[in-house]
Amino acid sequence: MLQRYPKPMVEWIQSDGLTEYPDALAFMEERVDAIIRGAAEEAVWLVEHPPLYTAGTSAKRADLIDPHRFPVYDARRGGEYTYHGPGQRVVYVMLDLGKRGRDVRRFVQDLEAWVIGTLDTFNVKGEVRPGRVGVWVERPEKPAQPDGTVAEDKIAALGIRLRKWVSFHGLSINVDPDLRHFDGIVPCGITAHGVTSLVDLGLPVSMHDLDVALKHCFETTMQHP
Repeated sequence: MLQRYPKPMVEWIQSDGLTEYPDALAFMEERVDAIIRGAAEEAVWLVEHPPLYTAGTSAKRADLIDPHRFPVYDARRGGEYTYHGPGQRVVYVMLDLGKRGRDVRRFVQDLEAWVIGTLDTFNVKGEVRPGRVGVWVERPEKPAQPDGTVAEDKIAALGIRLRKWVSFHGLSINVDPDLRHFDGIVPCGITAHGVTSLVDLGLPVSMHDLDVALKHCFETTMQHP
């Protein structure tokens, strides 16, 4: 069931239950083509998926540790392998960069700032790291890295694709997924760091809480038409 929330310029769509990944791909393809034609508004789509792995355009076969654990899909987005499943908010962004400056680097930085601002709502300090895609949090309560630096875990993943300057795919934020499900892959090809979630950090945050924060922070970080 889709609950639609029309807004000026950008339509927010929320799907209840679990959305099958092929259905999500088909929806995005159709919507992006409609945006390109000028027949639809930009959209942000909030979904949850059943447990699955996706392979980006840079995925290495060796990073798929357990290929039979969950379905594996070719996502045709940037990045490597990632996991999606219940308890994780997936945010698909279908936005027209032709109206937003045609600056891909800035767009990715805006997505990162959006995630960081959303996490800050819950007093979680999200950070980006050179050479590591996604948003990370320090875990000083864990053993330090071999080089003595503070342990860090990934809390959000990013991966986008563009068609005629319209984006699709997007980002995912871990609210309360089963973190053991990440064991079947090397998330984003990074072996030196782990994965966390808001609940794993000790925060009783619900999916609804996160959605409210996402919508609020979008206005200050992503509205650059």
